[in-house]
Amino acid sequence: MDEFMLIFRHQDGNKIASPEQMQIWMKQTMDWIGGIAAQNKFISGNGLFFDDAKIVHANRMVTNGPFGEIKETIGGYIMVKGNTIEEAVEFAKGCPILQGEGNTVEVRRIAKADGIH
Repeated sequence: MDEFMLIFRHQDGNKIASPEQMQIWMKQTMDWIGGIAAQNKFISGNGLFFDDAKIVHANRMVTNGPFGEIKETIGGYIMVKGNTIEEAVEFAKGCPILQGEGNTVEVRRIAKADGIH
């Protein structure tokens, strides 16, 4: 069985939800993840802060960012198990983040250390 990462992309990191909206969204997200876990397909996941990040460039220069003011920020990820990428895509289709206009979930197969997938 392969492992996949579902990456949550917010179209506009500058939009901040109210505490009430965040509470509703978190419950929906926990319910969604619970459904995946009930199938024994959930591996792990985390949200990501928008305001505490560094970027290391090819020349080893370090800059602050990315910041919420930029378009399309990564808000978090989960990792799931699946027999095919299509199965992982079906999990992604249920993600509550997709309620936000322009938000997306990127689905990527995780490369194994032994090179075999």
